[in-house]
Amino acid sequence: MKILVVDDEKDIQTLFEQRFRKEIRTAEFEFAFAFSGEEALDYIKRHEHEVVLILSDINMPGMSGLVLLEKIKKMFEAPPPIVMMITAYGDSENYSKAMQLGADDFLTKPVDFVHLKEKLKKTIHA
Repeated sequence: MKILVVDDEKDIQTLFEQRFRKEIRTAEFEFAFAFSGEEALDYIKRHEHEVVLILSDINMPGMSGLVLLEKIKKMFEAPPPIVMMITAYGDSENYSKAMQLGADDFLTKPVDFVHLKEKLKKTIHA
C-alpha cells in the first residue's frame, strides 16, 4: 500500500522509515513524503492512482491539513484515498472540522506507532 505522509516537520520522514523498517523492506507499505499541503497536492496529481492512504498533519504553514483534506475529497470522483489527520492538538474543534470535511480517522501527536500500524494493517485487509 502506498502511503503519503504530509507534515512540515522534515524529521518525520526519518521517524517513519525507522518505525516501519520491516514493513518497508517486505513491501507491505511504501511511503512517500510531502512537507507542505501544496507539495502533497502536486504529488497526488502526479501519482493519482498510486496513493491509497494519506496521513496529514493539520497545522502546517501555508495550506493547512484541513484545506488539503477538503481539496483531496473534491479532487477524486470515487473512491478518494483514505485520509487520516494527525495533530498535536486533540481539540474537539479540529476533530469536528476534520470529520465534517471527510477525514477517515483522526490521530494525535506524538503518534503511537504500534496503534498506527494496527490501523494501517486493518485498512489493507478491509
